[in-house]
Amino acid sequence: MSDSLNDFETALLRYLTTEQLQKIRSVRVGIAGAGGLGSNCATALVRSGFREIKVVDFDVIEPSNLNRQFYFLDQVGKPKVQVLQENLQRINPSANIVPLQLRIDSTTVEDLFLDCDIVVEAFDKPESKRMIVESYMNSGKLLVSASGLAGWGNSDRIAVHRIRDNFFIIGDLTTGIESGAPPLSPCVSIAAAKQADIILNYVLESSRIGG
Repeated sequence: MSDSLNDFETALLRYLTTEQLQKIRSVRVGIAGAGGLGSNCATALVRSGFREIKVVDFDVIEPSNLNRQFYFLDQVGKPKVQVLQENLQRINPSANIVPLQLRIDSTTVEDLFLDCDIVVEAFDKPESKRMIVESYMNSGKLLVSASGLAGWGNSDRIAVHRIRDNFFIIGDLTTGIESGAPPLSPCVSIAAAKQADIILNYVLESSRIGG
């Protein structure tokens, strides 16, 4: 390792080789959105050894977020990215979480994740999802998006769709947030975990990244 391991990372070596953990720690992940998908995907990544994560979101925590997002009641009213940084560093104090509290739009999207190897689309609104996908699908970076994960039941519908070698979409591709299909923790968390698993597998199996 290029630097020392803390207790958390030392414990990861029960499950990963030194070379695998080094590869994981060398990769920078950019996450667009710190809500149900983004906060839970980031949590799974940090628990898997990822250190370098940039999270971009303009919003603050509301009570209605707590049913599916990695925040707590006493954090309501605070910026999501700031609190997510604090929560993730409680798992791994050595994690370098870069929080950017800003709204991603057509004037900022192209440059936000230039320094990242991987981009996670973790928005709610279709137009925001489309903006990230259109901006990064031809960038050469691994792009992991999500579409169709609202409601409950039949969680096997939340599948991994490989669009290209470096572009994946998680979900059933149809079920949006609407009456009778609210965003709830089980399915949202499944989708976020699958996003993180795609990233972990890609980093460990690919010779093009993290080596």
